[in-house]
Amino acid sequence: MPAAQPPEAPTYQGHAGRTLAESRPWWPEPARPKPGTPNVLVVLFDDVGFSDFGCYGSDIATPTIDALARQGVRCTGFHTTAMCSTTRASLLTGRNHHAVGMGCLANFDSGYPGYRGKIARDAPTLAEMLRPHGYNNYMVGKWHVTPVSETGPGGPYDGWPLRRGFDRFYGFLDAETDQYSPELVQDNTLIAAPGTYETGYHLTEDLVTQAIRMIADHQADRPRQPWFTFLALGACHAPHQAPAELIAHYDQRFAHGWDEERARRLARQIAMGVVPPGTQLPERNPGVEAWDALPSEQQPLFTRLQAAYAAMLDHADQHLGRLVAFLKEAGLRDDTLILVLSDNGASQEGGPLGMVNAMGPFNLLQETLQTKLARIDDIGGPDTHSNFPYGWAMTANTPLKRYKQNTHGGGIRDPLVVSWPRGIAGDGALWKGFCHVSDLAPTVLDLLKLAPPTQVEGVAAQPMTGQSFAACLRDPAAAWQRGPQYFEMFGHRGLWHEGWKAVAWHAVNTPFEADVWELYHLDEDFSETRDLAAVHPERLEALKALWWREAEANQVLPLDDRFAPRFAENGRRVHGPRTQFVLHAGMGHLPNDVAPDVRSRDYRIEAYVRIDRADAQGVLVAHGDATCGYSLYLKNGHLVHDMNVGGRHHLIVSERPFTPGHHVLGLQMRLGPWVRVRLPVIGMTIMPSTRTATLLMDGEPVGRLDTRMLGFNSQVSFSGLDIGLDRGSPVSHYEAPFVLQGARLFRVEYQLDPLQRLDPELLALVEMARQ
Repeated sequence: MPAAQPPEAPTYQGHAGRTLAESRPWWPEPARPKPGTPNVLVVLFDDVGFSDFGCYGSDIATPTIDALARQGVRCTGFHTTAMCSTTRASLLTGRNHHAVGMGCLANFDSGYPGYRGKIARDAPTLAEMLRPHGYNNYMVGKWHVTPVSETGPGGPYDGWPLRRGFDRFYGFLDAETDQYSPELVQDNTLIAAPGTYETGYHLTEDLVTQAIRMIADHQADRPRQPWFTFLALGACHAPHQAPAELIAHYDQRFAHGWDEERARRLARQIAMGVVPPGTQLPERNPGVEAWDALPSEQQPLFTRLQAAYAAMLDHADQHLGRLVAFLKEAGLRDDTLILVLSDNGASQEGGPLGMVNAMGPFNLLQETLQTKLARIDDIGGPDTHSNFPYGWAMTANTPLKRYKQNTHGGGIRDPLVVSWPRGIAGDGALWKGFCHVSDLAPTVLDLLKLAPPTQVEGVAAQPMTGQSFAACLRDPAAAWQRGPQYFEMFGHRGLWHEGWKAVAWHAVNTPFEADVWELYHLDEDFSETRDLAAVHPERLEALKALWWREAEANQVLPLDDRFAPRFAENGRRVHGPRTQFVLHAGMGHLPNDVAPDVRSRDYRIEAYVRIDRADAQGVLVAHGDATCGYSLYLKNGHLVHDMNVGGRHHLIVSERPFTPGHHVLGLQMRLGPWVRVRLPVIGMTIMPSTRTATLLMDGEPVGRLDTRMLGFNSQVSFSGLDIGLDRGSPVSHYEAPFVLQGARLFRVEYQLDPLQRLDPELLALVEMARQ
């Protein structure tokens, strides 16, 4: 690359004598970008499939993205890492994700260099690389490259955006959040959302508004300096939530079903040149039924679930349009390099039947077809956690096999649009060369005529593994030679080299040597339909051997398919042996993953309170939201506890009213004997036979509820905990935030039984679904 390295901090070049007359002042020159240095906007969608943008073959309305594509270049050979944390780490650093410590997810540390769940310090982010060249850096949206055990108000913050090169941050740290009541962070502080569903709030709109504000603030203060804005939307990760009228708009558009929709999309892709003529659709993915063979009552439900997904994408594009319009109005569009992409293929976590409220099944509450149909009009709303079924995820990935998490095309081949009017003479061109998400940072630096640093904050930087394809953006016919690129996720493996791809789908708990490797010539078989392993066995063996060499060089080893135990041991809330929590009045919000863990154990909650009036009311402590959680509160003169499991409420109301004065109000949960139960998907599991919840006033029982097995077996919520109020989507039968009034709360104490039995397979299913 043509530019020199960023200069070291200069030594003082003035002179400080005894008096001003004997002294000479000196001011260091600030970093001054070269004339014409562009701004950079990276827009990252979540779980959007290869075919979902209109300019890649979809009938979903994405006019903003399509217009950017007409002014730029569409890449049809762009590949990611199959998961969200890993793609983000690779995108930000220009390196393979295992090489920077993010071999899988930010939800755990497996104890090996490639699997720390955190970007290594010797791998500077793009923000850290741009800062010495005069860039201000802004991060808006989903981060998910900080271990979830480090997302609480006490940090540590060294993996948060502001410690990885960004000057401002507004977004969320975990894999997903509710779009109407999100878990928000501003800079290093957890905050409440500035609106509610009732006031018309939606996270996508909020994120785009914040991005516009940050850029507008920048232009007001430092218009001569360039900026880098990373906008990572929650769309279209579950829960699929969007305005009801937009969902209704798409309801009939997909009534023809996924088989017909796949065929229509492929025809459009061929006509557009996105895929080569003659590209074939693979057979349906395992577990996907023919649309016409589905029971008639399932089809409207599945169509509505797809409509919510489509509406969420359409809605996001509309708000992205506001940002692009602002750039034009501010005179910034021509000088802004924009990249729009997805982090992996569409998600399979909705299962074969989809979900209206996933929090029920996560806690062993079966969501029957009748239950789903009864709530069909709620899909996409504030008390749902919906996700579409396999068939629509397969359609989103047209014409590719499998899904997110997998190393076949459906998991790792994604849309990428690049547009920069003043720097790339794009006119809707298609570039068909292979490239990888690790190539993006080197490409951006190359377009900006900057070199990657050899060190950051005094730490020597590891070499970039990505390669710049900037020349191909300027001329899609330009020669492009790239070295081999490996893939690995949960034991699924793949390797691309010189137009060929070797790939293996791995079944958990089976020997890796038993995996069946497939071989495809991608230059002639875009959709991986013609397995040539038997035709070219020598080539396949050579690619497999190359995979092992690449794996060793990039910290992929040891191979680990223990996603269940990894989530059970590391992905759950990390408190170690801690069994006591004291939450004082005046504290802020606790994210779910650092809140007291009451799953599958005995526990006791006690709220120390002074009641001033007999009509006192409000929340003492609430953890969760309308889809799942628990709340202890005062209402109508009584103490109330609600265990909301997937929307099914288990209420206890005190037998006698409370009285004014100092009290300790609480709940005692006792679990019955542990029994073996057969469950769908995971088979046998161990769980408590009963749960007994007892309301307490000053240690005396004042109410009791016995339930059979139902409880928080795997997930309390994706939302966190508050005391003195329920700040977002209400857990129970009150209007949030239901702030405590007529009483003073001093503290809430938790005593957790040390014995906690969490089934690793069950927990893994939940944790996989949240990614």
